[in-house]
Amino acid sequence: MDGVTLPIEQRRVPRPRDVLELLKPVTWFPPMWAFMCGVVSSGVPLADRWGFLAAGMLLAGPLVCGNSQAINDWFDRHVDAINEPQRPIPSGRIPGRWGLYIAIAGTIVSLIVGWAINPVVGAATVLGVFLAWIYSAPPIRAKANGWWGPGVCAAAYEGLTWFTGAAVMVGGLPDGRILAVLALYAAGAHGIMVLNDFKAVEGDRVSNVRSLPVILGERRAALVACFTMAVPQLVVALLLANWGAIFPSALVMLSIACQFLLMQKLLADPAKHAPFYNATGTSLYVLGMLVAAFGLRGLAG
Repeated sequence: MDGVTLPIEQRRVPRPRDVLELLKPVTWFPPMWAFMCGVVSSGVPLADRWGFLAAGMLLAGPLVCGNSQAINDWFDRHVDAINEPQRPIPSGRIPGRWGLYIAIAGTIVSLIVGWAINPVVGAATVLGVFLAWIYSAPPIRAKANGWWGPGVCAAAYEGLTWFTGAAVMVGGLPDGRILAVLALYAAGAHGIMVLNDFKAVEGDRVSNVRSLPVILGERRAALVACFTMAVPQLVVALLLANWGAIFPSALVMLSIACQFLLMQKLLADPAKHAPFYNATGTSLYVLGMLVAAFGLRGLAG
């Protein structure tokens, strides 16, 4: 327990609203956005695939991402008792082992839905829930490592969900150019995940979670995050230009230039300005993802 005393449980069964809070709907947006990028990049018309699209959005957001939040909150309940004591598990609103039961149930439902869509999506779902468990759960607990943890999270949130969106639409393995771009954006998202770690530095230090802001210091961690985000985007822009998608390539380059200007403010005081950069620079990053997706769609056409 690391000296932390959790509140006495007040309920035997959690309320639906507390379960919903546990699943953190606000976190569903990034994977659903990446899923949409996959759908767009596939070049496949939506006309006859609305059912698959709806199932895929459900899978990417509420199921796999929501389930990953339940897993993370269960295994982070002692850290959250320091950083976010009002969360459903440390506050006692999700009592006993209900958090674990919800995580297991979410895993099972996610796998069923993934395999029901098609075998390629089913295999991607297996990998997604596997990454969710190894990110938070011992003995691996990848999030305790500042280098591996953000990579695991970025692969699941950005790369795998983009892949799933494209695979849902094409009914199988996406084009190699799509795979290259989604892999680059997933690699760059490592930096986004590092910036997210700035909000939990105090709890991470106490709980021996070796995030990059803890082990490198805040400024060096911010430099790593900026470099990690910028380089893959530059490669994407060059690839798009090489493939003939000149206008999307130029827009991605413009996005990078704007991010570079915003990075100067971030680096001046990373602890203070990380939320600002997440609202501005990270937004430009994900808008660039969609631009690249439309560039790929044009190539498919």
